[in-house]
Amino acid sequence: MAIPIDVRERAGALREALLRHDHAYYVLDAPTIPDAEYDRLFRELQQLEESHPELRSADSPTQRVGGAPAPDLVAVRHAVPMLSIRTETDVTADGARAFDARVRNALALTPEDPPVSYLAELKFDGLAISLRYEHGILVRAATRGDGETGEDVTHNVRTIREVPLRLQGNAPELIEIRGELYMRRDAFEKLNARQRAAGEKVFVNPRNAAAGTVRQLDPRVAARRPLSFFAYGTGQSTGFEMPDTQAGLLDALAGLGVPVCEHRTVSPGPEGLVAFHARIAALRDQLPYDIDGVVYKVNRIALQRELGFVSREPRWSVAHKYPAQEEITRLVDIDVQVGRTGALTPVARLQPVFVGGVTVTNATLHNQDEIDRKDVRIGDWVIVRRAGDVIPEVVGPVLERREGTLERFDLLARFPNCPVCGSHVVRAEDEAVARCSGGLFCPAQRKQALLHFSGRRAMDIEGLGEKVVDQLVDGAIVRTPADLYRLGLVALASLERMGKKSARNLLAAIEKSRDTTLARFIFALGIRNVGETTARDLARHFGGLDALMAADIDALQNVPDVGPVVARSTAEFFAEPHNREVIEQLRAAGVHWPEGEPVMATGILSGKTFVLTGALPTLTRDAAKARIEKLGGKVSGSVSKKTGYVVAGSEAGSKLAKAQELGVPIIDEAQLLALLQAADGTAEHLRSQASK
Repeated sequence: MAIPIDVRERAGALREALLRHDHAYYVLDAPTIPDAEYDRLFRELQQLEESHPELRSADSPTQRVGGAPAPDLVAVRHAVPMLSIRTETDVTADGARAFDARVRNALALTPEDPPVSYLAELKFDGLAISLRYEHGILVRAATRGDGETGEDVTHNVRTIREVPLRLQGNAPELIEIRGELYMRRDAFEKLNARQRAAGEKVFVNPRNAAAGTVRQLDPRVAARRPLSFFAYGTGQSTGFEMPDTQAGLLDALAGLGVPVCEHRTVSPGPEGLVAFHARIAALRDQLPYDIDGVVYKVNRIALQRELGFVSREPRWSVAHKYPAQEEITRLVDIDVQVGRTGALTPVARLQPVFVGGVTVTNATLHNQDEIDRKDVRIGDWVIVRRAGDVIPEVVGPVLERREGTLERFDLLARFPNCPVCGSHVVRAEDEAVARCSGGLFCPAQRKQALLHFSGRRAMDIEGLGEKVVDQLVDGAIVRTPADLYRLGLVALASLERMGKKSARNLLAAIEKSRDTTLARFIFALGIRNVGETTARDLARHFGGLDALMAADIDALQNVPDVGPVVARSTAEFFAEPHNREVIEQLRAAGVHWPEGEPVMATGILSGKTFVLTGALPTLTRDAAKARIEKLGGKVSGSVSKKTGYVVAGSEAGSKLAKAQELGVPIIDEAQLLALLQAADGTAEHLRSQASK
């Protein structure tokens, strides 16, 4: 049955539009329509092709999604060999000058002759590929292989959005476009995250991921692994007018709708190459993809032909590399570093290796989960990566070089105690990081502990900022929060930019902080997972610090809203003798609070949850929250069926609407104040009864 003309024309128009939008989005990075509109056009074309299979063509965008798996990869002999280029071993500026000297010598040029024009471009760390187009349609994609013979990977390359299925403009009868397939760093990270979540193998680096993707038998797998493409040359061609220069060739390829890299330059003589090499080196870490050097080519095609080849390498081109970012060395041992928050980071001790321009002896292993995932063991040969100023890391082991049976590394077994202070090391079940439990005592955590202890919502020591804490700790004047209460005027006034006036003000703030509340003190201790609200809940429930310190995990979980994670971290904190010692020093220094305060309200606010919305006439949100919590109530940020009251001020928004929908009582500030007054009377009655 013949296909109606209007259907055939519509399918053709859809193909044209989708290919145009693909080019704008993936090559030019300038989307022309919203994603939803693109998807609508794509689905319409799919439906037309399903109804009329004869409409399907090799250049249809629907053919990118991947068909049936290939039984095997078929060998392809290249009509024009894909030759490698020489690598310049001198990674300094002299490498560019040496290349220029060789070219001039081969061309028999004298010092009086004009400079040779060169094109400089990036050397991508990916996979070389040859794309064969016949009458503008992609018919075959082949890997480089050994240069003479590669593998047919058309089924996978069709899934790559940056590879045009049909060339633009006046396409030649035949052209093979040579270039590099690569994986962007962000795509690589997302791919590994998906692989990790699915319990599948993760890739060592973007190049390995790209190579593994291209050689998949199932194109549906390739379609889920986003690859990109840059063109840099041509192979066999018919009906293609070769430009006079290499730069002109790249412009011609761009005119055919093929992506070419923007980072390139034409230089008369070697000094422009030197400048390009240095500029790209500075830019290298900001590029969204990996490179391992730059490539220099004699710009004029006629001179390329005159120079020819030697040992199957072109005399007219060279790869000028940067210092390697990955090397292999021996993992001698695993140590740990203790951070400001008490986190223990495992560190690989390595046989010295030159990588990324420096000699590396240490590299991060992140945490126990990463060590387990990578299966890194002491004694392994490992791949070490260093990119620019990034901290060196161990990428993974070289399994084929593993010698004998090596034990798996267990951080908690190796470091049951903090190597800095000797406190117990703990690791929560839901966390990847192991931590030192001696938060108040550990030297590695001193600055963080002091800053938290003196914060406005904790002990509220005004004037004790980061710069002052740095000087106190670095000068060994303060070791624990208890030492703050032993400071004298002379020691403080001698600090940089302090002076006697500022020192007196800080001493006054420290003195004032001795008189606090139990809730503030608990929060100031910096117990992991214990915020302000939880600190108040603990203070209300136990009434005193000794009762809290004696509580086990089960007793702690009896506190409203305290679950197993908070209970465990609280119990572990107080189980550490070093922390108890500092707490007793603080008590001895005169830090105190009313015992049993705040009174645990059993009146009308007990167990009530309030939600504040809008602007109240006289009370700030913090003031209203403080008064509610002091009398046993809780303040939440969201409305639910369990909400006791919604306190609505002017310009109340969605929370008010939610309360009306759920039938939650809504009150204004006047009603809240009346409620607070009544609750306060109940609390006062309880206090008087307790004192009799």
